Amino acid sequence: MSRTRLPWDAADMTLSQSAQMTLQGLEACSGAVGGKNRRRTGPYGEYTVEGSDFWGYHTHVSRKVKALGLFVGVYAGIGPVTDLHIVNADIAPDGYTRAAVLAEGTFPGPLITGNMGDNFQINVIDELTNGTMLKTTTIHWHGVFQHGTNWADGPAFVNQCPIASGNSFLYNFEVSGQAGTFWYHSHLSTQYCDGLRGPLVVYDPNDPNLSLYDVDNDTTVITLADWYHTAARLGPAFPLGSDATLINGLGRYPAGNNSDLAVISVESGKRYRFRLVSLSCDPNYNFTIDGHDMTIIEVDTVNTQPLTVDSLQIFAAQRYSFVLNANQPVDNYWIRANPNFGNTGFADGINSAILRYVGAPEQQPTTNQTQSTSPLNEFDLRPLDNAPAPGQPIAGGVDLALNLAFSFNGTNFFINGQNFVPPTVPVLLQILSGAQSVQDLLPRKHLRSAGQLHD
Repeated sequence: MSRTRLPWDAADMTLSQSAQMTLQGLEACSGAVGGKNRRRTGPYGEYTVEGSDFWGYHTHVSRKVKALGLFVGVYAGIGPVTDLHIVNADIAPDGYTRAAVLAEGTFPGPLITGNMGDNFQINVIDELTNGTMLKTTTIHWHGVFQHGTNWADGPAFVNQCPIASGNSFLYNFEVSGQAGTFWYHSHLSTQYCDGLRGPLVVYDPNDPNLSLYDVDNDTTVITLADWYHTAARLGPAFPLGSDATLINGLGRYPAGNNSDLAVISVESGKRYRFRLVSLSCDPNYNFTIDGHDMTIIEVDTVNTQPLTVDSLQIFAAQRYSFVLNANQPVDNYWIRANPNFGNTGFADGINSAILRYVGAPEQQPTTNQTQSTSPLNEFDLRPLDNAPAPGQPIAGGVDLALNLAFSFNGTNFFINGQNFVPPTVPVLLQILSGAQSVQDLLPRKHLRSAGQLHD
């Protein structure tokens, strides 16, 4: 039997993925079947796709590429049908230059937008060359339910094989019955910590909160990200904090230079729907805007009854939409995102961005942070539509009780005493290939059925 070409390099496997793939798995993931060439046009020029589809995969991608303008902190929405080039580049979002993994050459990746019910067709083209940060990739569309399109969810070795460098994969899914603020990120090892992460917004033309704000567009998305000067696979497994906090892709680090900070512009008298997205790998943030309250109207794509706060704690992967009324004197105001550990505080503009009213001078704010008197208490959040939960509204009235005991030994996380081991063949592919029960799936000793977790 001839050896099938691997769809990813063996050197790309993380230590936790070091188990050797079976020959069957290698053949299944390669999807090396013949087909016709296709020519497509993307934002950076023409490219040719050779070979046919395998669950949306395309092989042997080559392009005539225009010069890539690599930049940070700039949003211009693309989608819902688009190409998304994944590239390596050197960037310095906080003044310190390092190599990164980037979507369309930017950090964060470009804002992807669409409307509720749209068919998203995002052709991810892998042009990675830096093995230290992995040359293969997958993309997870965080918060999208993926009803009927589980194969497009993105987790490597569970839903799909990683996309090989020089290849592409078409994520083709509908966002039905969902609207709000999402995000996307690499779902292969620690790769998203090296830069492959960005915001995703699905608009609802019939938004029930529409009367509460005047502006909701590309400029009202705010991303928070922890940024590290060392590639994730070269640094400690559990860093003692990030080097910098980036707000909309810009920030500063202690003892660094006074690099640019993100500026968010507002016009006096208008109400803005800001969509706050935590792209964090680890820390959570306490988020405030000097002199301004925030009225929360959406949490993780769920519309909520308006709740006014003056600070909120946001954890990794969480999203909040809040309305800000630009009713303060025309001036510059500090936006603050203080991490829960690491380089905390706001000395010399770290963990900060600028809210600038139209007409204010282009200078750093001189505002002071005041004591929060109405911080977000998540127990105060109420859904706008109170959909009933499954089961009975009594103690023990759940349909199925699952006992999930989480633990951590300083190196690995465990659920019910079991750590995660990547399957030798993606689980979804095993099911489509004929696996009928949990006992048929590999690796056998690491899989449990719902019944085995029943309390």
